[in-house]
Amino acid sequence: MSMDMSQFTEAFLEESFEGLEHMETELLALNAGDEETLHTIFRAAHSIKGGAGTFGFSAISEFTHGMETLLDRMRNGQQETTPEIVNLLLRAVDVLRGQLQAARDGGEADPAEAAEVRALIEATLGDAAPDATPDAPAPTAGGNVDGSGPENGPGDSDGTPRGWRIHFRPHADLLRTGNDPLRMFEVLEELGELTVHCDAECLPATLEGFEPEASYLAWTLELRGDADRADIEEVFEWVEDECDLVIEPLDGVAGSAGTQPPADPPPDGSGPESTPPGGEDGAGGAPARAASKPTESSSMRVNAAKIDALIDMVGELVITQSMLTDISEQMEEDPARVEQQIERLRSGLAELERNTRELQESVMGIRMVPIAQVFNRFPRLVHDLSGQLGKQIDLQMEGELTEIDKTVLEHLGDPLVHLVRNAIDHGIEMPDERSAAGKDPTGRVTLEAYHRGGNVVIEIRDDGRGMNSDRILEKARAAGLLRPDQNPEPHEILQYIFEPGLSTAEKLSDLSGRGVGMDVVKKNIRSLGGNIELHSEPGRGSRVTIRLPLTLSIMDGQLLKIHDETFVIPLIAIVESLQTEPENVKQAFGKLPLYRLRDEYIPVVDLAALFGQAEPSPMPDRALLVVAEADNQRVALRVDDLLGQQQVVIKTLETNFRRVPGTAGATILGDGQVALILDVAGIARMAAGHDTRAA
Repeated sequence: MSMDMSQFTEAFLEESFEGLEHMETELLALNAGDEETLHTIFRAAHSIKGGAGTFGFSAISEFTHGMETLLDRMRNGQQETTPEIVNLLLRAVDVLRGQLQAARDGGEADPAEAAEVRALIEATLGDAAPDATPDAPAPTAGGNVDGSGPENGPGDSDGTPRGWRIHFRPHADLLRTGNDPLRMFEVLEELGELTVHCDAECLPATLEGFEPEASYLAWTLELRGDADRADIEEVFEWVEDECDLVIEPLDGVAGSAGTQPPADPPPDGSGPESTPPGGEDGAGGAPARAASKPTESSSMRVNAAKIDALIDMVGELVITQSMLTDISEQMEEDPARVEQQIERLRSGLAELERNTRELQESVMGIRMVPIAQVFNRFPRLVHDLSGQLGKQIDLQMEGELTEIDKTVLEHLGDPLVHLVRNAIDHGIEMPDERSAAGKDPTGRVTLEAYHRGGNVVIEIRDDGRGMNSDRILEKARAAGLLRPDQNPEPHEILQYIFEPGLSTAEKLSDLSGRGVGMDVVKKNIRSLGGNIELHSEPGRGSRVTIRLPLTLSIMDGQLLKIHDETFVIPLIAIVESLQTEPENVKQAFGKLPLYRLRDEYIPVVDLAALFGQAEPSPMPDRALLVVAEADNQRVALRVDDLLGQQQVVIKTLETNFRRVPGTAGATILGDGQVALILDVAGIARMAAGHDTRAA
């Protein structure tokens, strides 16, 4: 009998990725003498090693074994915890992450990097090995110095392997964790000739009190062959916390996990447990845990309360559906009472609308994940960059539990990485420069997330030197981005940093200076339906503010009539709607008309002309305008009518059609009509390039 383990591989990989993230976080916070943190890191490495061996990822298991040994010496006080050792373990985490990604994607990890890090770990272990003393007993032919038995398995004096005796008594809850002793025996059988003796003394005499999911049996197994102790320990590695295990050579020499099997099981189910190589009891994790989300995983964790709320909503829908069915049947049976049933029908439809809305909110809530999943990568980034640049950085993270749609989150990491790198490389000064300016030598970078209205706001702040507006302006003029006689406002100057190819870096490095990045950041944020703002004070620091929608799937929209077509504009982009007063309209030849609104002149865009639905025409005396805002820029959209507001489901055009300039997607209305969703920022850019035909 064989079991297909591939169905569990994805769960193992997901849990391993989460374990790596946890290891990295704990390593960055590790201080000398912090035994509990070392135990936590060791357990994570131990679980990954055991799982990799079980699922056949031998390269991962072998590489992690070296990490595990080094961590074990550190927690036992045999190896000092130093910054160099921590950095080595962080490199090992990177190698292990690459190996897991290769296993997930069916690729191949970099063997040279793995070999280099493994050699460094082995060299570190060699330096930490205790020196031999004159009184130390020499190894004998029958075993190691510590008397734990031969290295490669027990045998006769001529070296012929004999085998092992294994006493295995599962704890009562072992089966409930999803583990199966039969599977372990099948693996042992592959290592040699296996004889199994079952101990059923603990079975209840009657069915009364019998728990079907409890484990009552114990086994004594004899394995004959050339398998070594490590092979056997690896088989039981994931259940070492769930059983009493004793491994001993058949010739009677004491095994590493114990010397004698327990005569009777302790009443509380506790007892001696196997010790992993170089580790202590209980270091391994339980094997059957809920799958967790690794980087770029298609799965995600969902709070049980959200599932319960979803089930409740489905129940309400079933009740409403039954009510509407009953109304329909009564209307068919007694047509004379149709008018009396209409009021019940309206009530039922209103109830259906409410339940559908709540169901939609519950479903969307399931896709909401904490932004900590992105924030957690930055302690490592800041650690590496501060060491590379010779700067002292204090990273502060606030609002990590702020939730955002998983789709938005997956595209947010790269823009944030670039902004944090910029803050450290360009913003934070060197320690001596900060001290000379009367600042703390340690610079501060803050990541903060919070909800505001229907958006998620993310701020990246630093207390560095700020942005050099004069230098940005100089670079912008040199790049031909503005005329020599143009003198933009200070807040407008900062916007040039988003232009492709513009960089204020004084020298080229692997971090900056190539003029590539900020334009891509802005493009990516816009693709998520968000916007980005800059604020800077010389000598005090900079702040980058990103505003993003909670979700990319559903939005509140305003329906507009433009010529003969219906369009949708995001409700959050609308500032106000108004009818024009002729005296407030200013027209310049070849330019967009301007409308004066409370001492501010706003360009007016004729959407019918912009989209080619009609020829450009003069603006009537009482035109209808929708004032919208995007990227800190206001624009007045000339429309024919306002039709109402409703929630719409966003569909991308590129998937089934092509990209349409000035639109952010499409939706299907209640009557089956397809309506385009307007992109306010895109319309403003289009209008700027079509001044002569957009009014």
